[in-house]
Amino acid sequence: MLYFLRKHRLERTLIMNSFKFVFEGASAEITEKKSRFIAHVKPIQSEEDALSFIQSKKKEYWDARHNCYAYVCGSNNEISRCSDDGEPAQTAGRPMLDVILNEGVHDVCVVVTRYFGGVLLGTGGLVRAYQKATQEGLAASTILEKQAGSLLSVKCDYTLLGKVQYILGKNDITIKDTIYTDNVEFMFAVSDEMTERIISEITEGTNGSAVIEAKEKISFAKKGNEIIFFTR
Repeated sequence: MLYFLRKHRLERTLIMNSFKFVFEGASAEITEKKSRFIAHVKPIQSEEDALSFIQSKKKEYWDARHNCYAYVCGSNNEISRCSDDGEPAQTAGRPMLDVILNEGVHDVCVVVTRYFGGVLLGTGGLVRAYQKATQEGLAASTILEKQAGSLLSVKCDYTLLGKVQYILGKNDITIKDTIYTDNVEFMFAVSDEMTERIISEITEGTNGSAVIEAKEKISFAKKGNEIIFFTR
């Protein structure tokens, strides 16, 4: 299944060849020495989005001891912020931010709500708990990799249909559309890194008889067997 997101909040002009982002946020909970740590993950496009999400969680979990957070925004993490929200310095927000940066995920905000269980964890225990909660929250979310590429068209004779399908299949390329007229035409997305190789393989595999055309520059991401297209 393929579909276009023409006005999705995550649309942006790519300045990187690949870009990991949260497509769908989620929540996850862990317990450490009777303290509950609830991670909430949300994709963002601006710092205002992050601040709004943080405030909404603080309002929702008003009775919690702490609502610590970390967020990054921008293809090069131009904006990155974190807060310990009353926990000892460098035991919550910074460890959470480190997890996000190590995972290489962009445009995301994570809030970890803590309900104190009556047992002190110590600085090391707090760091590990907030890191683990953040990791679990990201693991529960749907994270995709947006790639810069091109929408290619390949036209060939029907006798070469199977050959082109084989080449695309072994390179894990999903066909967007197949048009049957006097010839058969395949439309598919390919990353910038793979474009030259795919063109070369199809040209060699069809003895140069296939007509290959780059329709437009695009960005896209794979979600299982689906291809999601983004406007640049």
